[in-house]
Amino acid sequence: MIAIVGGGIGGLALAAGLRKIGMDVHVFEQARSFKPLGAGLGLGSNAMLALDRMGIAEDVVKAGMPLKEQQFLNGDLKVMNKIDFSLLKKKFDEETITIHRAHLHEALFRAVDGSNFHFDKQVIDFEQYDDSVALTFQDNTKHNFDYVVAADGIHSIFRQNLMPSSVPRYAGYTCWRGIAKNKGDVPLHISSEAWSKQGRFGWAPLHNGDVYWFACVNAVENDEHYASLNKNETASLFSHFSPVVARLISESEDAYFLHHDLYDIKPLESFVYDRVILLGDAAHTTTPNMGQGAGQAIEDAYELMLAIDNESSMTAALSRYDTKRVKKANKVIKLSRQIGWAAQWQNPLLIGFRNTVFPLIPKSLLFRRLTFLFK
Repeated sequence: MIAIVGGGIGGLALAAGLRKIGMDVHVFEQARSFKPLGAGLGLGSNAMLALDRMGIAEDVVKAGMPLKEQQFLNGDLKVMNKIDFSLLKKKFDEETITIHRAHLHEALFRAVDGSNFHFDKQVIDFEQYDDSVALTFQDNTKHNFDYVVAADGIHSIFRQNLMPSSVPRYAGYTCWRGIAKNKGDVPLHISSEAWSKQGRFGWAPLHNGDVYWFACVNAVENDEHYASLNKNETASLFSHFSPVVARLISESEDAYFLHHDLYDIKPLESFVYDRVILLGDAAHTTTPNMGQGAGQAIEDAYELMLAIDNESSMTAALSRYDTKRVKKANKVIKLSRQIGWAAQWQNPLLIGFRNTVFPLIPKSLLFRRLTFLFK
């Protein structure tokens, strides 16, 4: 019997996938009930390909907005370069989409056996034995499982115990996110990201007439000033881009106006520790600059499901999972950190260099830099 600790995107995707292949699996989530949380996110063609192969893509596609291209803009909102998502669609027969995080969560939740999903079950300790893993919960109950998949996020109790040196690394910038109504001033099927000396702003349409946006500025960790800003004050901080940017921020729904510092973790050498398997952010937290956080968790779920279904033993399956996922997920961590570093430049000379050179990079090269996601 397998336990999945964490009912987020990666944990739900794995639970749904293992259910498809007839595995006995239980999901333990510390929240007391299912609540729609978060703002928006992107799912690349690689993630959609994994969902499709797991047989759980249909509801996700219905809730998503297909994207045709990604635009990179300068501080004056002039296009510096583009990534043509239609090439990914043509090559891999899968869309790149934006989706409300809550809608993705709901779609995955519907694919899970509800009787094996347990709310209000926070793991506070665990112990590995030769033939099992014992989990201790906050309600003082204990349960033993053959294997445990730790999908419990960046602050994973499992990773912290197994790899005490693996702690979150602050990326150097803080970020706001939100959802506002599209009033015809945000084009459909196009996501955009603007880089300026004062900060960075990105936005993308969602399928139901909403717009997901994010905004980042360089800051010290846990900056009290930025943490205290309300919507209008945050809008003023980014109003230099355009009135549309200011409107999207100031008109965001209160429930989806969020602020967080951004972190990743130093790449790990393995995601498997005897009978504990790390998945998603517990294994490879990345900054969101490639829009691959959720996608990589979904790929973890697919590859682990596939390995368990095709290998003759769990030992072989876990070795295959490690081989398939570690190198690729770690490359996303490194590349995403590099992109964020360049996008957050404040030095005028570096910005001038970036804005001059970036438009000269062939679009085919930008496309090729993404193809590793599909190997």
